[in-house]
Amino acid sequence: MRKILAALICLVVCLSALTARAAENPNVILIMFDDLGWGDTGFNGNTIIQTPHLDAMAQNGMNLKRFYAAAPVCSPTRGSCITGRNPFRYGVVTANAGHMKPEEQTLAESLKAAGYRTGHFGKWHLGTLTKTVRDSNRGGPENTSHFSPPWQNGFEVCFSTEAKVPTWDPMLKPTGKVSSQGWAALNENDQSAAYGTHYWNQEGEIVKENLRGDDSRIIMDRAVPFISDSVKQSKPFFCVIWFHTPHLPVVAGPRYRAMYDKYDLHHANYYGCITAMDEQVGRLRSKLKQLNVTENTLIWFCSDNGPEGNARAPGSAGPFRGRKRDLLEGGIRVPALVEWPGKVQPGSVTDFPMVTSDYLPTVLAATGHPLPADRPLDGMNLLPVIEGKLKERSQPIGFQFKKQAVWMTQQFKLLKTQRKNKSQYQLFDIIADPGETTDVAADHPELVKTFQTELERWINSCANSNAGKDYQ
Repeated sequence: MRKILAALICLVVCLSALTARAAENPNVILIMFDDLGWGDTGFNGNTIIQTPHLDAMAQNGMNLKRFYAAAPVCSPTRGSCITGRNPFRYGVVTANAGHMKPEEQTLAESLKAAGYRTGHFGKWHLGTLTKTVRDSNRGGPENTSHFSPPWQNGFEVCFSTEAKVPTWDPMLKPTGKVSSQGWAALNENDQSAAYGTHYWNQEGEIVKENLRGDDSRIIMDRAVPFISDSVKQSKPFFCVIWFHTPHLPVVAGPRYRAMYDKYDLHHANYYGCITAMDEQVGRLRSKLKQLNVTENTLIWFCSDNGPEGNARAPGSAGPFRGRKRDLLEGGIRVPALVEWPGKVQPGSVTDFPMVTSDYLPTVLAATGHPLPADRPLDGMNLLPVIEGKLKERSQPIGFQFKKQAVWMTQQFKLLKTQRKNKSQYQLFDIIADPGETTDVAADHPELVKTFQTELERWINSCANSNAGKDYQ
């Protein structure tokens, strides 16, 4: 009897230790859609596009109503997610330019060093992936200076592209002249040509199997085994899933396009590929439940910038002015959710200003690991926010893009626009006027002056970082 009792006590102690260790090392998944507008999801009020799985995630987590991409285009935002820094600090300030510098400390590198398995799946866009063959926008022997693949930035398992691909049959396009917006899904007997982009694995090899059909499913076909293997090995995981959808060219499979058959081809493709991608979010959440790791997994979802095209394009920025490539709200305010059972109140909503640069300090805080101490970070730890303990942001958020710059606080947003040799400043009360219809700069001259000083100081700090002074 004593032996049985001792064995039971030992079992309880061991299980308690395992539970404590799991709580200290939560799994982390960062999901990003590409060019998805703030108004392109059901949980933000879209009544056309069907996103039931994202909507379910919102019901079980927190809807981040005022979440910002660090830039109004793709590459810069992606870098901010894994560095905690504004793109102007590490030199990736627009799409298809620059690369992730080896001196930058990424979230994947930090977590890998702490015993996490790390995986990247989908679009990389932070450097080229090959030096040997022509690939995508910049990859190949003619342009090796920007070679910086995810497997050199802390990711040990990869299924990655350099840049965009079609959202259905991602390696193919119809023969002849095609629209940059997209086309009807290829049938088996249709003539096709190579699109010109490859998927690459962590060995630097081109992946050639399982590349037909919905691109979001193809990506998840690689992410799910990575997660399953991590759980089987009893190792915490950091999984980055950066979908290509709904970046142009958009192509929806026949079943998804048929769901929106009353719309023209481009709109049906756009709506359909988002619904297909939403299905994969549902597949992921179901797999986590099946593996019994839902309670110990922190999931973030967002888009990398506002929707492509003008107001007649299918993407919706919701009630906000501006779209992709603009620092008005519609270009940088994006749909976003966070789900973490036991930590995040189900069905909660927050208007707390957040930005993709906040990922790194938040995730490192959640996993109990220190921040990089040798360089300035632009993000803040959001754990007190998602736990409902903090209501107002004290740390302003800065943005830069081409001839625009922004300095944003909880209530106000200073927009600087360079016109020839003159700077124009506008001030918006984002709480009272989220549509940015009324410039209130004349009503707050001292505040404008203070913001101008803080903005210029921050711009200079970013320039010093980009010049390498953080690495000295």
